[in-house]
Order: sequence, then C-alpha cells, then structure tokens
Amino acid sequence: MTTHHIDPPTEAPVVVGIDGSEVGAPAVRWAAETAAARNRRLRIVHAVDLTAAHILLDPYELPMASVTEAMRDFSADCLAAARRLAQAVDPALVIETATVDGTPAPVLVKESTTAHLITLGAAGLSGGGLFGSTLLAVAAHAHGLVVVVRGSEPEQPSRDSGPVVVGIDDSDSSHAAVGAAFAEACERHTELVVVHCWSDLRFGWFAGLPDLLDSRSAQADAHELITEQLAGWTDKYPHIAVERKVYLSGPSHHLIDWSRSAQLVVVGNRGRGGFPGLQLGSTSNALIQCGQCPIMIVHPRSG
Repeated sequence: MTTHHIDPPTEAPVVVGIDGSEVGAPAVRWAAETAAARNRRLRIVHAVDLTAAHILLDPYELPMASVTEAMRDFSADCLAAARRLAQAVDPALVIETATVDGTPAPVLVKESTTAHLITLGAAGLSGGGLFGSTLLAVAAHAHGLVVVVRGSEPEQPSRDSGPVVVGIDDSDSSHAAVGAAFAEACERHTELVVVHCWSDLRFGWFAGLPDLLDSRSAQADAHELITEQLAGWTDKYPHIAVERKVYLSGPSHHLIDWSRSAQLVVVGNRGRGGFPGLQLGSTSNALIQCGQCPIMIVHPRSG
C-alpha cells in the first residue's frame, strides 16, 4: 500500500552524498544546517566502486592493492573535507562518514530508505548544462525526500528568508509533496505558497496572452483541486499562512521563477502527466536543472 507521506523515525539521519567535486560542497553545508536545526545526525556518504575497478583492471594485471588503497585514500580525503565543512556549520553536530562499495546511484537510493532526507549537489548551467546521471537516478528512484542543492559558495549560509513553495496537481505524488511542504514551512517558521497551473502546456505557447484564468468555471475547478490537496494538512498546521497562486499554464516556468525568492521549492516525483512506470516528471526534472534554490523531490513512502 502507498501512503501519502510517512515520516521516518526521529533518529533517522540527514544524508548527503558526495563525490569529491566542488558541486557537493553547498549540499554538505545545506545538509549540515538542516541536521543541526532539527537535532539530527549528519551522515556523509562517498561511494567507491571497488568491485567494478577490480573487474575492469584485472585483465591488465595491475597491482590491485595499490589501486584499492588509492581509491580508499581519495574517499577518505573527500569525507574529511566534507566533515570539516559540516563542523564549521555547527561544531556540536554529530557527524558520521562512510565509504560504501558500489556505484553511487544504487548506494544513495539504498541510503534513502532509512534517511530523514537525502541531499545531493548539482552543477550549474555554467558547467555546460549537463547534469550527472547519478543525480537524476537518485532523484527518480530514491525513497522519501531528495533535496538537490545548487551553488558555488560553500562558505555562504543557505537562504533563510522567503516562503516554502509547493507545486501541486491532482496526483498522489502531489498530495505527498503538500505534506512535506507544510512540514518544511513549519520547521522554517515561514509561509507556504501553493502553486497550481490549470494546464501543463508550456508557458511560451501562450506568449502575448495574460497568464491568468479568465474562465470562472476553470478558476473554481482549480481552487477546488487546491482545497482537496490541502485537506487535512491545514488542520494539522493551522498556524502556517498559505497563499494560493493559480496560473494558466507552465508549471516549470512558474516554479523556477518562484525559486528565485523561495527558501525551498517542493514537488512530487511525478505529476498528472506521468504514466505508470515513470519515475521522474518533466516539472521535477526542469527544477533539478534550473531551480535557483534547493529543490525537494517527494516520493510517497510505502507503509
């Protein structure tokens, strides 16, 4: 059975995956800030595929002991640097580090099953607009909450002003995202902005037209959908101020625009346009690639 959202145990850590690149540093800082604010452990994970290296290099009769040692030394250096960055955020933070044998995506997907949330860094568009297969695979197949953090200044604190923004439609994944968004707004003591687009058509196709719903029936339908998706959560979080934004089209366009001022943008892993077996929707994919603040992808937890 699939539930809308089940929180992991309170002892579940905030997990951040690193690969030694500069891209991972802002993600480590964000994860450390989150773990410290929520009194949780921070778990820093670096995947090293020793098995694959052995299979690949064995025919060449290379000294495998030295290769293994070099890979483990590199992993240790990566983890030590990440630990130092996390300790700079909060010296009292409980930090554990782990070198795990395996390819990064499966390792991090497995980590997500017991994590409070899992965090990854993303390259910016200045890097050519190419995004790692590991990032997309984890965002698509992880369990629970995945946060993608983009940035180039690991010493700069994360944005702590602005609303939490959630994009919704009529999917089960969207309902799970609403629950996660309310929880995040509560943690951050901020308001929640709920964004809904009447159509998934691209915003540019309506160039020159007002991006508003002039049809009263369409407006009514849109607000009814929002009310249905918020049902139960507004009772659980009555102190959270909620602002509703209804647009004609282009969910990716509007959520990317909101990401310029939000602390966090929350979306489900796939929306109403998805089909059975699809793991990551087009809106989630676009936000991972172009969002200007941390992006949370919510997968309904099983239970």
